[in-house]
Amino acid sequence: MRVGVKLLLVAVAVTAAGAVIGFYVSNLTTLAGSRSYSVPVQNANGHPVVKLEIQTVAAVGPTLSPNPDWVSYLVKDQSTGHWKRETVWDLPAHATVHVTIYNFDGASGLRNPYLARPQGMVGNRIRVDGKPTEAIDPNDASHTFAVPALGLVLAIPGVADEAKNQCEYADAPIGGCAMSTAHRTIKFTFHTTTPGHYRWQCFVPCAAGWVYGFGGPMQTIGYMDGFLNVKA
Repeated sequence: MRVGVKLLLVAVAVTAAGAVIGFYVSNLTTLAGSRSYSVPVQNANGHPVVKLEIQTVAAVGPTLSPNPDWVSYLVKDQSTGHWKRETVWDLPAHATVHVTIYNFDGASGLRNPYLARPQGMVGNRIRVDGKPTEAIDPNDASHTFAVPALGLVLAIPGVADEAKNQCEYADAPIGGCAMSTAHRTIKFTFHTTTPGHYRWQCFVPCAAGWVYGFGGPMQTIGYMDGFLNVKA
C-alpha cells in the first residue's frame, strides 16, 4: 500500500475518532438527559433575586428515573411545588441566589477534608438545621454542591445512620422525599457573576456499586452534577 494511501486512512481514522469523542464530550457536558429549569426571578430594588430549593436523595426511585437506585439531586418547581430530576438551571447574571438544600442521604465522607469548609457564598458561612456553621466534620459529609468556576464549595452533612423514618426512595406524590422523613436542611446565599455555562457537581464518591464510587450517577448530568446557565 502506498504511503499516501496509508496516511489518508490514518487521517480518516483520526478524524472519525475525534468526531466520536466530540459527540461524547458534547453529550456529557451539555444537558445529557436533563432539561433546563428556569428558576423564577424576583426583583428587589432593581436587583434580580432567585430562590433555589434542592433535594439530595439516596435513591431516586422508579417514578423519576429508569435507574431507581441511583443517588440524585432534585430541584423544586416553584410553580407546582413538585420535585423534578433536572440539574441544569437557568439563573440571571449578577443575581442574589438564596439556596435551600434538603438532604435525605447518609454520610459517605470526604476524601479531601479541604472541602469541609464552605467557601464562595456570602460570608463563607452556611446554616445547618438553623444553626450558623463555618465547617462540618469531613466524615459527616454526604454530598457536595460545588461550582469550581465560581469558587463555590459546600459540603452537605448527612442523615445519621440511626435516624428514624429515613427516606428509601424519592417517590412522594409530588416527587422527591417527603419532608416528614429524616433529613438535614442547609441554607446559604451566593451571587452569580457574568453570563456563562458553569458546571456544578458533587465530589463525594457516593455512587454505591461503582469503581471508587465515582461512576454511574456521579458522572451523569441529571443526577449528581449539572450546569448553571447564567444569562444576561
